[in-house]
Amino acid sequence: MKCKKCGCDALIKTDDWYKCPNCGAVIFDTDVKINDVTSPTKEMEKMENSSNTPLQEAQPVNQGVGTDVDEEVKKGKKKKKEKEEKEKSKAQETIEFFVPIVIAVVVALLLKTFVFANAIVPTGSMLNTIQQKDRIIASRLAYINEDPQRYDIVIFKYPDDESQYYVKRIVGLPGETVQVINGIVYVTKTDGETIQLDDSFVTACEPEGTFGPFDVPEDCYFMMGDNRNNSKDSRFWQNKYVHRDKIIGKVKFRYFPNPSRIE
Repeated sequence: MKCKKCGCDALIKTDDWYKCPNCGAVIFDTDVKINDVTSPTKEMEKMENSSNTPLQEAQPVNQGVGTDVDEEVKKGKKKKKEKEEKEKSKAQETIEFFVPIVIAVVVALLLKTFVFANAIVPTGSMLNTIQQKDRIIASRLAYINEDPQRYDIVIFKYPDDESQYYVKRIVGLPGETVQVINGIVYVTKTDGETIQLDDSFVTACEPEGTFGPFDVPEDCYFMMGDNRNNSKDSRFWQNKYVHRDKIIGKVKFRYFPNPSRIE
């Protein structure tokens, strides 16, 4: 046995005690039993030894239950997040699908309202330049910086019923006088010169009839169809002239059934 105070191992035993010759400490013999009970010093020594044993980390009460609950909470949050992401993804897909359509519709409306006008020609009044049932496109921008010219083919609001659109060729300009004699069209211009109109675009049949003279008002135009003998135009209307602001646009193209330029 060693002295617990100075570590000396030359203790002197006297009865039930040990004495340290170095520091004088007195230590009870721990192997002595009193009434078959280990001495108090021995019990204290055991307690000291046990106190030096590392304690295990305290485990939480109902650790298994708590872990299961935490896992369920985590799973619930994960499912909720996945559901939100899925719903967000579907909404995003829907938006991505419709956005180009909406843009296309808006662009088409803007073009139709401010740039182009399209129409289906229901009759043969413009044969052979435009066929019956042709689908045509007119430019709304053609007359922004210039005036309509003779021989232009235009879409305009029918003077006797502006809810209808007509397609004809400009024959008489503002201030001019138009007269048809035996199917031949003569125009007296503002400078007094009288000319016979070009009829190279007129249908093969020989034009007939005598009409006029018609004095075209300012800012107005006199219209005729290329199929002269079968065209209800300015010659026959109650309101014979088309005001400039009623002209929708200049016809440029045929897009169906035979795409081509129209002049």
